[in-house]
Amino acid sequence: MTESPTPVVSLRFAPELWLFLRSGNRCDPVRVAHDGTASLGHLVESLGVPLTEVGSLETAGRPVPPGYRPSGGEVIRVAAVGRPQPVPGGPAGFLLDVHLGALARRLRLLGVDTAYRNDLDDDELVRRANAERRILLTQDRGLLRRRALWFGGYVRGAGVEAQLVDVLDRFAPRAAPWTRCTACNGLLEPAAKAEVASALRPGTRRTYDSFARCRDCGHVYWHGAHHRRLESIVAAALGGSGRSCGG
Repeated sequence: MTESPTPVVSLRFAPELWLFLRSGNRCDPVRVAHDGTASLGHLVESLGVPLTEVGSLETAGRPVPPGYRPSGGEVIRVAAVGRPQPVPGGPAGFLLDVHLGALARRLRLLGVDTAYRNDLDDDELVRRANAERRILLTQDRGLLRRRALWFGGYVRGAGVEAQLVDVLDRFAPRAAPWTRCTACNGLLEPAAKAEVASALRPGTRRTYDSFARCRDCGHVYWHGAHHRRLESIVAAALGGSGRSCGG
């Protein structure tokens, strides 16, 4: 007696999602055996694509949810998230994992609400992202596949410049340069020179008169020799327009 062949589902991934697929699956379509029990979301993630990166799922021209159970012979279109991507409940701050410290400082330089610590494990990252309704940014695909995570995003790019461009393009956060502490994310406020003089080196006290101080950690800022380089970073990130992202 001849056994019936295992049903096959064909998945057509948007090119933007190919980076998550193994090299052998970077073809169109990707055919996977399916016995009808696993959900579509499980099939997609089993191939390496976190659902946080998927914009829509369609079969026969109609949208279906990740919990949909496809039948053999179906062709499923898997689209990437649209850009800019709406966030449930409106604008949200970010929480970055331990490997994205340089990106955290760049986002804070732009005045974007960005939480970061280098001592949080995966469980604590998910708990904090959920509790504070922050978008968890990471390059850890396994972390993004956690069912408990309310919202997250994969950061593309090997260097901080490319990573910053990716986050700004995807989420279009409101930017307010020079308003946040790059060390702790606290808000900055103007500070009189006399109030911060004890924290300054003699050369700084002689040369500069305008200062800002973090409300949370007390770190003092001024337009020093490095300010021109930082201004160029801000201008490049905002497209040289001088306007706030998302504004």
